[in-house]
Amino acid sequence: MEPARKSDTAATSVGSADSLDASTDAAAVISREGAVVGWTRGAEALLGYAAPEMTGAPAGRLLAVPEDPARVRGIAERCRAGNGWSGTIRLRHRDGHPLDVLLRVSASFPMGGRDCFLVSAREQRAEWTMAGSVLDGFLTRSPVGMAVLDRDLRYVWVNDTLERLGGVPREQRLGRRLSELQPGLEGESLEKIMRKVLATGVPATDYECAGWSWADPHRRHAYSASFFPLVDASDTITGICYMVLDATERWSARRTLSMVNEAGTSIGTTLDVRRTAEELAGFAVPRFADFVAVDLLEPVLGGEEHADRPGDGGTVPPGPVLRRAALRSVREGCPEAVYRVGDRVGFLGPPYDARTLVKGEPLFIPVLDPEQGPWVNAEPLRADRIREFGMHSLICVPMRARDTALGIATFARTDNPAPFGPDDVLLARELVARAAVCLDNARRYTREHAAALTLQRSLLPPALTGGTALDVASSYLPADTDGGVGGDWFDVIPLSGARVGLVVGDVVGHGITAAASMGRLRAAVLTLADMELPPDELLAHLDDLVLRLGGEDTVSGADARGTAAFTGATCLYAVYDPVTRRCTMARAGHPPPVIVPPGGPAYFPEIAAGPPLGLGGMAFEATEIELAEHSLFGLYTNGLLQACEDVERGMTRLAGVLARPGPDLGALCAAAVRDLVPGPQPDDIALLLARTRALGADHAVSWDVPDDPAAVGEIRTLAGRQVAEWGLGELVMTTELLVSELVTNAIRYAAPPIRVRLLRDARLTCEVADGSSTAPRLRHARSTDEGGRGLFLVAQLSLRWGARYTGDGKIIWAEQEIP
Repeated sequence: MEPARKSDTAATSVGSADSLDASTDAAAVISREGAVVGWTRGAEALLGYAAPEMTGAPAGRLLAVPEDPARVRGIAERCRAGNGWSGTIRLRHRDGHPLDVLLRVSASFPMGGRDCFLVSAREQRAEWTMAGSVLDGFLTRSPVGMAVLDRDLRYVWVNDTLERLGGVPREQRLGRRLSELQPGLEGESLEKIMRKVLATGVPATDYECAGWSWADPHRRHAYSASFFPLVDASDTITGICYMVLDATERWSARRTLSMVNEAGTSIGTTLDVRRTAEELAGFAVPRFADFVAVDLLEPVLGGEEHADRPGDGGTVPPGPVLRRAALRSVREGCPEAVYRVGDRVGFLGPPYDARTLVKGEPLFIPVLDPEQGPWVNAEPLRADRIREFGMHSLICVPMRARDTALGIATFARTDNPAPFGPDDVLLARELVARAAVCLDNARRYTREHAAALTLQRSLLPPALTGGTALDVASSYLPADTDGGVGGDWFDVIPLSGARVGLVVGDVVGHGITAAASMGRLRAAVLTLADMELPPDELLAHLDDLVLRLGGEDTVSGADARGTAAFTGATCLYAVYDPVTRRCTMARAGHPPPVIVPPGGPAYFPEIAAGPPLGLGGMAFEATEIELAEHSLFGLYTNGLLQACEDVERGMTRLAGVLARPGPDLGALCAAAVRDLVPGPQPDDIALLLARTRALGADHAVSWDVPDDPAAVGEIRTLAGRQVAEWGLGELVMTTELLVSELVTNAIRYAAPPIRVRLLRDARLTCEVADGSSTAPRLRHARSTDEGGRGLFLVAQLSLRWGARYTGDGKIIWAEQEIP
């Protein structure tokens, strides 16, 4: 068999990997005589002959060239000697077309008593080749910018794409350096990288740079460049090649995402409307724009609701008023602005009218012409500013959140020569959308905070008076943080017998719910104090009330209504008696009072802490102490101590401040708050100061009464004489009648010992104490009854009357207004 001649083309070699893989070869077994003994499916697939056709047939019929017996004999002898043979030969397919195959013949081997040869073949396919002209065309017109530079970093070769990307013609680029041709494209940094590649031989890939090129001098582009060394046959670096891709879209998307993420942490850090508007303007300049103005509707600035939701017809709210909330510019003082912060900003006719607020679509003017627009005639000053400061591109985005119009944010470029593009509009919308949600949250918080503060101030006592028993002063500061107004309260309650009740408390939580809960507790304390309950019993009743209120909120679904359930409170209640100068107090989880005697030092009395209100099942314990006249008595909430590092340190500082000499309680109260809380406080602050007085013997007189009806007349006479000595002659007759009725009732219905006391302070008080715990009962006697009118007469003759219980019985008292 004669092998075919090798093709003249340069691309006739078979890949090395394919030449080693025989798994798909055609195979046949041929006898020494040249007959086919075995025929595989691979052979059938290659040449088209089935096994029955070829078995026993001469193999020579497959050759596409004339037989060469001498060569065939030489190949056979080589294979019989134990050496195989391989070469290229041309065979003919069954359909007649020739095939160039790579043929392998094994060494001979015996089979069925005769020598045979294993022959395998595969079709020889020419590898694809590229002519030099094709390669040159590919490099020149590749979509990737390419360039070759010498060791001095001067251009030697540039393809068409790089010429187009850079905007510098090829003939101007050759022989020059990148830093000389593209000053706005970080040329020096790129050349530094190329020198490192030349020095180390290590390629640098995917290096991003951003800047301006001559191809598009008004828009910032980003490019991704890769650098690798050029090496000759002697492994010497002769130059450098770099490839460039325009990565502006990828860079812009990443920049936008990064800016939006950063905006999420920079805008809306507080619940203050104006501060949020300033944060939006401050964030956008100079990252995104050179000038930003944020204009908000007046109700939004005040945290109010406003009729801003259009009806089905898309109507515009009549007469919307915008006020400038924030300004920011790359120029100091924002000279571009026609309106300053706080100024009223008017709408200019379509498309700049109020419908922009309703539709919510941004206004985009990529090229701003000062000679065109509604401001040319309506506001020539605005046109002058646009012209003077080169304001050339504008985006105006309505601020809307939760279907509520809030205002408009305006972005403009002056120093940045690149005009805004469609991607910038998307970024502006995203920034404004985030800011709008924060603004709406701030607006809602401002409204609720104002309502809670108004509610709380309306529930606090408008004026405090301690009567003749105490001089009082107070200070209240709402929380400055975003948590909202708390539930701190205090009160001074006049009681019978010239006594005064002092109360301070703190409801858990903040906002309107806490303020409303505080009002309920304050009303309850006033009611319980009017019942003359001692401090420990009053707190026990108050604890039951908090438990009941919390249970009612749970059953009624407070959370479903958007309000918080009543969770608890702390409270301290004290009663001071100026006659005995004794003070009885009890506390429910509240900080102890501070006492500063006239000679000092300040101290905190040991009072059983008691559980906070709302826990239930635990008793409260009252403590009684004696206070020297002119002692300072201070009640406060824990907000006053939170500015210090810990509670004990705060209490020490409070004691030191209150120990300073000073007769003016109001000034001392203000100074204490100012010194302990110099900055914004996270919780409400309440401080109540009282300076004690004493009622001496000239203001209080008492007599023991025998358990004998005949003693009523004598006591009546003594009481009338004492009132006359006090210069209250107009009240003598009434006092005698009150003493007569109260003492008669005590002798008739109560038990000894019986004692009468007259007190003169702001009012004249008559008290009758007895040893019975039976409650007095006011009833209306019939016209035929001989008695039963005593307490009725007392109620008619006195300003107010009542009863309080003591450890030995009770006291019935009646007060008269001193003319």
